[in-house]
Amino acid sequence: MAGAEGSAGRQSELEPVVSLVDVLEEDEELENEACAVLGGSDSEKCSYSQGSVKRQALYACSTCTPEGEEPAGICLACSYECHGSHKLFELYTKRNFRCDCGNSKFKNLECKLFPDKAKINPGNKYNDNFFGLYCICKRPYPDPDDEIPDEMIQCVVCEDWFHGRHLGAVPPESGDFQEMVCQACMKRCSFLWAYAVQLAVTKVSTEDDGLVLNVDGTGDQEVIKPENGDHQDSSLREDVPEHGKDAVQEVKAEQTNEPCASSSSESDLQTGFKNQHLNSESQSGCRLQELNAKWFVKKDTATYWPVNWRSKLCTCKDCMKMYGELDVLFLTDEYDTVLAYENKGKVDQAADRRDPLMDTLNSMDRVQQVELICEYNDLKTELKDYLKRFADEGTVVKREDIQQFFEEFQSKKRRRVDGMQYYCS
Repeated sequence: MAGAEGSAGRQSELEPVVSLVDVLEEDEELENEACAVLGGSDSEKCSYSQGSVKRQALYACSTCTPEGEEPAGICLACSYECHGSHKLFELYTKRNFRCDCGNSKFKNLECKLFPDKAKINPGNKYNDNFFGLYCICKRPYPDPDDEIPDEMIQCVVCEDWFHGRHLGAVPPESGDFQEMVCQACMKRCSFLWAYAVQLAVTKVSTEDDGLVLNVDGTGDQEVIKPENGDHQDSSLREDVPEHGKDAVQEVKAEQTNEPCASSSSESDLQTGFKNQHLNSESQSGCRLQELNAKWFVKKDTATYWPVNWRSKLCTCKDCMKMYGELDVLFLTDEYDTVLAYENKGKVDQAADRRDPLMDTLNSMDRVQQVELICEYNDLKTELKDYLKRFADEGTVVKREDIQQFFEEFQSKKRRRVDGMQYYCS
């Protein structure tokens, strides 16, 4: 018997103990997350009639469009109404997408909410996420074969999801960043490196070991830090080796191919570039030109960006043309961000969310309202006193304890009602 008690005691020690407060806090957190992701999307009407929605919650149906078929995405309402029993991949949110449900990509399904759809949506963009594969490793999430705990982060440009360990730069430990741009998108949109020097949460030039990796992989370049706090690449000094000068010329030449990039003479390349302090305004009025005047080294890594970093991007005529050619005009739109979408969802949900107790009270007459309020106060007081006993004793509240409380509460209520005396005048 003692052995059994000891075994039970050891078993109870192994079982995780969760307080009622923990349960309520976790429930509230999950509810807030759901409001943020789903609140900005309509759960009852297909979004097709809205055209390419700026941002919405999306799903892919592996039952209707399995791997090997054409990728397709469905809106929140269609995921409920048309694919409720199907296997779905949750895509979180994507921008500028029009619901595909029931179009030519679905061989045996007609949309119940909006059947009159075009055969395809040519403006939609798809990637491996629509088949449940993510990151450069093209693995599912969660991955049953991956034993390494690692969160996934969505790139704000291509909107693919990446393991933190596959981004070339470790995400800030505090999570103190708002958006991430993956390596491939940084390479395609190389103008972002000019902004990354000053805006990125994780600085491009590392100060811990004094080295940064040359973008072309030609070797490490030493970074020296002048007294004014600006970084200066030692390979840009007059005593730079010849192969270092070649790397400088190659990267600088790449910069001059971008809109608004500053030009430099051959003599400047031979003597080395000196860090220049940025003027309050350049002659052209282009912010990117100002930043390109300050030397920077590009790396083959992802970058992490703070809140409102997009507002710092130049919007001059040449830069806007460049964004259009790179298909990243959305970077100049603050309302494109997932944060803006989530905040809208929370606001909309808060406006629609009504207190069920107040709804009930409003449907009653005065006498019924008083009785309900009294009953509610009695329940709250007795439940608080009941739970306080467990807190004082340091014991865990179990399911049977809660059941016992409500049984006793109902019994007391019946005795009170049965003992009431009614008078009439």
